[in-house]
Amino acid sequence: MIRHIVLFKFNPGIGWDHPEAIAAERSSQQVGDRVPQLLQWRTGRNISERSIAYDFVAIGLLQNEEALMDYLNHPFHRKSSELWKKISSWVIADLTETGP
Repeated sequence: MIRHIVLFKFNPGIGWDHPEAIAAERSSQQVGDRVPQLLQWRTGRNISERSIAYDFVAIGLLQNEEALMDYLNHPFHRKSSELWKKISSWVIADLTETGP
């Protein structure tokens, strides 16, 4: 199993009241329903006020690397990613998970 984690940080001048931020969040919330390779999908706004904190997170679980690649290339995922590219920077981590 692969745990896919993405942390988004808004560009200067962007906040949760910005229409493009709202659109990106809504799109991300739908990824789990629209991309069949995802076994689990969670998204959420960060609640930490620390300066190093990111603004939004998406966390998915996929069966294997082939499923990860299919997810990354899925048209809905790519569309959602484009919304975030306009308003943020991000970091990712893909972790191999074993056991319960």
